[in-house]
Amino acid sequence: MELELLQTITSLILTIGILVTIHEYGHFWVARKCGVKVLRFSIGFGAPIWKRTGADGTEYVLASIPLGGYVKMFGENNASVAPEERHQSFFYKTLGQRVAIVAAGPLVNLAFAAIAYAALFAYGVTYPKPIVGVVESGSLADSIGIQSGMDLIEIDGRPVRTWEDINLALAARVGSLSEIDMVVAKGNEVSRLSTSLNDWRFQFDEISPIRAFGISPWVPPMEPILSQIQLGSAASKAGLQPGDLIKTLNNQPVTLWSEVVTVLRVSPGKQLTLLVQRGPNLLEIPVTLDRKIVNGETIGYLGANVANSVWPADKQVTVQMNPLASIVAGGEKMLQMSWLTLTSIGKLFTGVVSLDNLSGPITIAKVASASASSGIESFINFLAFISVSLGVLNLLPIPMLDGGHLAFYAAEWARGRPLSERLQAFAMKIGLVVVGCLMVIAIFNDVSRL
Repeated sequence: MELELLQTITSLILTIGILVTIHEYGHFWVARKCGVKVLRFSIGFGAPIWKRTGADGTEYVLASIPLGGYVKMFGENNASVAPEERHQSFFYKTLGQRVAIVAAGPLVNLAFAAIAYAALFAYGVTYPKPIVGVVESGSLADSIGIQSGMDLIEIDGRPVRTWEDINLALAARVGSLSEIDMVVAKGNEVSRLSTSLNDWRFQFDEISPIRAFGISPWVPPMEPILSQIQLGSAASKAGLQPGDLIKTLNNQPVTLWSEVVTVLRVSPGKQLTLLVQRGPNLLEIPVTLDRKIVNGETIGYLGANVANSVWPADKQVTVQMNPLASIVAGGEKMLQMSWLTLTSIGKLFTGVVSLDNLSGPITIAKVASASASSGIESFINFLAFISVSLGVLNLLPIPMLDGGHLAFYAAEWARGRPLSERLQAFAMKIGLVVVGCLMVIAIFNDVSRL
């Protein structure tokens, strides 16, 4: 338990530390190029735990609260500046230079994501093929005619090579009223299927898009061997450990993980007795399942992942490109993720997507820990996704964010003079309330999911 908590905290600090450093370095580098004197470059907020002053006069700081950072520039708040020092002041720089300095942070986050995606494409990553396993009766997938064993090829005219591609394509269609078109193959037969989405909605925090659509990926038969145990889950409280092999469930023999899942789903809140093999020992372990709402249905939840099975070669696909193609694909993936993030934010404000889907640092920590445990490729992919989210969010025209400052500069360009300090201060207070409320909701959602 302590080791898992330490790994989660370390993964959160590493994730935020990398992305905040990239973001703030964007501001720092462009500010220096524009001749602005940088007083402090801080990773984290609060009391410094380490600091030193560089030869350039900038104070470099690691602070005690690792949930952000900032670059403090000379004269950024219209402070009184002597005429001979105005060439180093942020306030006295041209409008274009100030725009470049403020925009640099989020744009560097987006550039980092594009580079990370390009690196993954160039390195080559092997994924399970998007072959349908189970189709839920009465679901959208069932209504469109998807069957078990079909290979998904296209969605809305875009090729899909992995389940991640399919998840992203489906997530982009939440709340849509129009038809969705899919190209599928089974054996040598290729078919085009379509159905009306009819304002399709679901809870992102409870179910993935593919599950909400009504399909489960094909997986090879899996033994009920546990791998990762989720912190605070029913499995964790019962003392289950990675490597445990479930032999019986309520005295009924089980040989496949799917048999375990079938019993778990219909047992929310119930106590089950597991006989597990741990090394040479057989242990009888009682466990009281958690409850989880998935697509409106309350199911039993253990909170443990199953160990991966060996995938047949013909059920896998390797995505690998030459350097030039990977750069183009990395940029396209970044733009796709940026658009998905932006449209998802829009759906939050219009009510198409519930505020229950907002996530905060606890969820980021859990996902970061899981992705780090899954390997470097998974962690880089996660970093790229969070970097896109950070870049897009910071470009929103909300005071307190970089996008809010850019909105002030747009007004300055249109008016020929800056907005009054009183108006900017008032807007900043509103922005603080908006950002604060969203953070409270996100943290509340995080705690509710524990």
